[in-house]
This record gives sequence, C-alpha cells and structure tokens, in this order.
Amino acid sequence: MSRKAFQRILSRAGVSTLAVVVAFGLGFAAPQAVAQTKQIIRISTPAVPDDWHAKMWTVFKENLDKSAPGQFDVQIHLNAALFKQGTEPTAMARGNLEMSAISAQDISKIVPEFSIFTAGYIIRDVDHQQKVFNGPIGEEVFKPVIKKMEVTPLATAYLGTRQVMLREVKDVKTPADLKGVKLRMPSSKEWLFLGEALGATPMPMAYGEVYLALQTGTIDGQDNPLPSARAAKFYEVSKTIVMTSHLVDAVFISISSKFYNALTPDQQQKVKLAAEAAARYNNANRVKDEAELIDFFKAQGLKIVTPDVGAFRKAVQQKYLTSDMAKTWPKGLLERINAVR
Repeated sequence: MSRKAFQRILSRAGVSTLAVVVAFGLGFAAPQAVAQTKQIIRISTPAVPDDWHAKMWTVFKENLDKSAPGQFDVQIHLNAALFKQGTEPTAMARGNLEMSAISAQDISKIVPEFSIFTAGYIIRDVDHQQKVFNGPIGEEVFKPVIKKMEVTPLATAYLGTRQVMLREVKDVKTPADLKGVKLRMPSSKEWLFLGEALGATPMPMAYGEVYLALQTGTIDGQDNPLPSARAAKFYEVSKTIVMTSHLVDAVFISISSKFYNALTPDQQQKVKLAAEAAARYNNANRVKDEAELIDFFKAQGLKIVTPDVGAFRKAVQQKYLTSDMAKTWPKGLLERINAVR
C-alpha cells in the first residue's frame, strides 16, 4: 500500500496528517531501533585458535544465536588480543568487557578463601570437579566472587590435569626427587607455592618464554596439562613426563555482573545455558585428548614416569595445611569437598 493510500484511510478514521508522518517515521526507523537493542557480548581469551578453550566460545555463540536469535552480537577475541591475560576480571567489573574465562588464581587474589582450589590434590578428577562446582559447594563459594569481584561465574570448564615435564631423563618417584629442579610456574604466589610444595625450586616465568627456557636449560621443567604441552610443542625440548596429576585445573566461564543483571531473566537463562553447553563441549574434548596423548608423547620419544602419587599427595597437602593460605579456607570446606562423590 502506498503512503497516500494509507493516509486517506487514516484521514477517514480521523487520524491527522501529523500522526501519519509520525507513524511512518517510526515505521521507517523501526529496523534501526531493533538493531540498536541487540546486546553486544565481547569475549576476551588468551586461548589460541586450535585450543578447545577457544573453540568452546564458538559453541557458546552458536547456542545463544539459536536460543535467542537476533538478541545478541557475540564477538570473540582470541590470543589475548582484546585484554591481556589476568586483566579480564577487572575489565568485566568495570563494564569494559562482557565475558571471559577466569582462573581460581585470578579469583583468589580478591577472594582469598577461593585459594583452596589452587591447592594441589584437592580436586580428584574432572568428574569430582564438576560435581563440586555444579552443586551446593559451587553455589556457596561463588557468592563472594559475585559480591567482591562483580563478575558472575556461569559454568566450569576443565583446563586439564597438570603433569610435570622435564628437559632431561629423570626417574621421579617422590617430592624428594624434585629437589633442586628449577620448575617454571606462572608468576603468582599461589602457583609458586604449589611448585615449592611439589619439592621443586619454582621459577616464575611467562608462558611464552617456556619453550626457549627449556631448550637452553634456563629451567629444568614446567607443569601443564598434556593438551597444553602438546599445543606449545614442549615435547620437542623435554625428555620426561612425570604423571604427578597434582592439580585438576579449571577456568570459570564468567560474565560481567553489571551486564548480566541488566538482562531479562529469560536472557540470563539462555546465556547461562549457552555457557554450560560450551563448558560441556570443552570438557568432553579435553578428557578425550588427555586419554590419547600418552601414546603421542611416547611416540615422540619421551619417557613416561608414574611416581608415588600418594607420597606427593601427602607432602603437598601437609605443606598447604600448615601454611597461612589454609587459614583463609572456610572451616569444614576441605572435608566437604573430599566427601563429594
């Protein structure tokens, strides 16, 4: 129908020309107005494209596009291109970033009691991890995170089980066998404490420097989940993997509370479900990778050592329980975590 014809119909109904103009003006502006209401979700991650932690964000986007078509514009920024690793929680709290995956180490800087999840041999395996964080304990420990950090954790993504890799052949059975070993750890007190608890001499170093440091002997080893070690090609400059399984690591898919609280309840639910789908995708693929990687590393000529994990667990937990760090842990929480089956 033409504008003039529409105007004649409205005139017969007693609608003014001005109202017609306004109606058409609003009508012509509607598509633009709809576009402007689309919620932008910027995601920052240090993950490289081939990492499952990068691919899971595509799963998040696809799920959200399907469940809430036209409501969100999900923008994924890999390789720490948008925010440097470790700065994402502050950016989300300030409203400068919508989403990222943050670590227990990131959280414990602001919420000291969360440091229990940075300790060695607390979480047994990925199944235990998911039951802890998806149950009553998770609901409880995330409350101070939301309050103090102004970010809301939505799902727990398995980062992997950390193992020790050494540049030389070494038969490691107990923590005493790591004495004097210069073990690279990320640069935070929580990570350095873990390296010391394992019996080694922890060396703070950026992740990007590890390959060359192993190659030149600046460090004797490093600890990482096996998928990460393969992705970084640390096997090219290592000869031994010690299956200490000392930390079942996680990152938490999180969203700016300011952004999240401004969404409708329906939108919040859809964002959370998309995050949970992304975490499940990541978790399944990481577990599958880890199961297959031992054969890969053996094929590369590395020696696989199975230590006395009980001796490591006892030494590491004793180190933590007698530390100032453990004084921040809520009373009874360790026992409750251990009781989760």
